[in-house]
Amino acid sequence: MASRGIDRVFERRLATLINAGEPGLLQGGRRGVEKESLRVTPDGHVAQTPHPAALGAALTGEHITTDYSEALIELVTPTFRSNWELLQYLCDLHQFVYRHLGDELLWATSMPCVVDGDASIPIAQFGNSNIGRLKTVYREGLGVRYGRVMQAISGVHFNYSFPEKLWEAWAAARESRVSGAPFMSSSYFDLLRNYRRFGWIVLYLFGVSPTVCKSFLRARGAQLPEFGRGTAWEPHATSLRMSDLGYRNRSQSDVEVSVNSLDEYVRDLTRAMSTPHPEYEKLGVKVGDQYRQLNANLLQIENEYYSFIRPKRVARSGERPTRALQRAGVEYVEVRALDVSAFDPVGVNQNKLRFLEAFMVLCLTRESPLIDSREQSELDGNHLTVARRGREPGLLLTRDGRPVPMLDWARELVDQMQGICEMLDHGDPARPYSAALAVQAAKLEDVALTPSARLIVELRETGESFSEMALRTSRQHKDYFLDLHPPDAARLGQFADEAAESLEKAAAIERAPGPPFDEYLASYLA
Repeated sequence: MASRGIDRVFERRLATLINAGEPGLLQGGRRGVEKESLRVTPDGHVAQTPHPAALGAALTGEHITTDYSEALIELVTPTFRSNWELLQYLCDLHQFVYRHLGDELLWATSMPCVVDGDASIPIAQFGNSNIGRLKTVYREGLGVRYGRVMQAISGVHFNYSFPEKLWEAWAAARESRVSGAPFMSSSYFDLLRNYRRFGWIVLYLFGVSPTVCKSFLRARGAQLPEFGRGTAWEPHATSLRMSDLGYRNRSQSDVEVSVNSLDEYVRDLTRAMSTPHPEYEKLGVKVGDQYRQLNANLLQIENEYYSFIRPKRVARSGERPTRALQRAGVEYVEVRALDVSAFDPVGVNQNKLRFLEAFMVLCLTRESPLIDSREQSELDGNHLTVARRGREPGLLLTRDGRPVPMLDWARELVDQMQGICEMLDHGDPARPYSAALAVQAAKLEDVALTPSARLIVELRETGESFSEMALRTSRQHKDYFLDLHPPDAARLGQFADEAAESLEKAAAIERAPGPPFDEYLASYLA
């Protein structure tokens, strides 16, 4: 369908929402952030120490846990209805963590510090309970399948759900005969398809990993042009993290997961989790008494499938993510394409969150035809092109089988977000969403304003290697958090109480009787 037709449909839908008699219809959606950071030594190597006990147990910690590596801290905020509350909470979490890190630092960028091969990346440990062992064996499997160094890349995930009051008006605008959870799930899948179509703009606007430490490339067996001492780059890259050097690894090229409907999404994930992969079978599942992976299938579990955005529902204890979605439908989406920003101590900022919120509305309200395999291949190509060459002058992407200048397409998307931002700004004379959109629009007219270009300029001006720059920035961030006054004593006390409680919960799980791990695993995977 030509874009002109899509525009008319979009404009009609947006007008329906504007005229619904509820000016704050888009306001009050719930948002949260998950931010990963490598713990590193004062000289910039991966920390080999265990996750600090003062931060609680990674197995049961609600807001402070670990991701792939024992050294990869993950900070998880609750959901908030405003961005400033969210970022204040994330700031408080950083203040608390830094009070218990000793001389260690949190690495300030997505691409890792100096690494000495896979052996330098310690796998996260979750104790000897069955659920703890399952988590660790899953990570062992990721290590043998993709290499541990790839798993040391960190990112920021943005979780978002639309306000409840929107759904009735949106169902009316769509003249839908379906309501409730089925309508919401179908609408979120409209959003997912359009994110696959347009999400490359997020890499252009916010990608900040155009360079890597050469030690990372050596460990990955990859090559890039040399930038300078100890550093390699793609001259026009925005996000090598989101390229085939990072998460878009070729090992998952056999895994195709449709977002045309909830049923197809669950069907494809389930198929991948039950289809043996010859290469993984060669690795072995249990060798002697040691598990190398949970199974030898294309995916061990749902979380192994890497995508830019995921449909999510909070699962019950022991419930698989696909089962949770089948039980009650999509509750929110998780945008996974954000690099950790070296320019923001907490890794993200309000303008970015405001843009993403408005972008979620755009992806919901634009017409969203089903995606066939030909279009999916085109969309994957666009994301990879922008990740590796997004700042290239005159860059062309593919839309409906035809080349189109990336910047023209990006301007079209930003123009369509203006009305959305006006709705999100309702009642606020500062018009923060419109201001956030203007900041992004400026990057389309001047590529030097993009974070990836700013990072290159900083490296050139300082003469530092990528690792030296990231280490200096990490030290500055540590000083920033330790010098911030006054810390919220009540909040820090709350985090300390949560840490102690998580240690008690983990100990109770360890003590509780359970079946042998082989039986537990078979039951979990069944």
